[in-house]
Amino acid sequence: MLVIAVGLPNSSGQGATRGPCCTMHWVKMSGANTSPAPDVLRRVVSLQVLTIVWMTAEAIIALAAAWAARSPALLGFGGDSAIELFSATVVLWRFRSKSDSARAEKIAARIAGALLFVLAAYVVLASGWALLGYHEAQSSLVGIILLILAALGMPWLAKQKRNLATEIGSASLKADAAESALCGYMSWIALAGLLANATLGKSWADPVAALALVPLIVKEGWEAVRASRPGCQCC
Repeated sequence: MLVIAVGLPNSSGQGATRGPCCTMHWVKMSGANTSPAPDVLRRVVSLQVLTIVWMTAEAIIALAAAWAARSPALLGFGGDSAIELFSATVVLWRFRSKSDSARAEKIAARIAGALLFVLAAYVVLASGWALLGYHEAQSSLVGIILLILAALGMPWLAKQKRNLATEIGSASLKADAAESALCGYMSWIALAGLLANATLGKSWADPVAALALVPLIVKEGWEAVRASRPGCQCC
């Protein structure tokens, strides 16, 4: 997930006021004035490197399997994995860079949001073609194995990030933990469609599962775009 709601206290100790443009927070370190301990920082960086490596493999395999099997569900999952790879890279950069990156984060959020809208539109189009019979989604053993691994691994990764985010008070890592959790959730939806197609011969289940992913993708994109608006005070 690219964004997550964050309520940070202001100088008076009360809850921070958020403008209407932004109820969600694009990757941002809440502890900008303090640095985590070296061992904790190493753990954070290790988790982000692991995320980047996994998301790179996940996106490549999912998109290749989607192309081979004409699977809209794998297309939606793989596309979101590619966007999550982009987000994880930004979070890693935030922890490795000491410069003010608020403007860069807003630009990154805008780009990611636009890409997610394009992805959602393409998934709808591909699913429509499949449901109308222009092409039939095939079963994909590679896709099923990948989705099972993601469904089991992403919740664990999200938990590790969430624990570290709480320990160091980092909103950026908390946001990335939410993304990992959402990836696991999306993998179960896509997996249901692929399994129904493979075991029951219900080829329509694949595009239906893909359409179920669209609201999540659009929501993610919309919140990223809102967080990138000039008047937004969430960063």
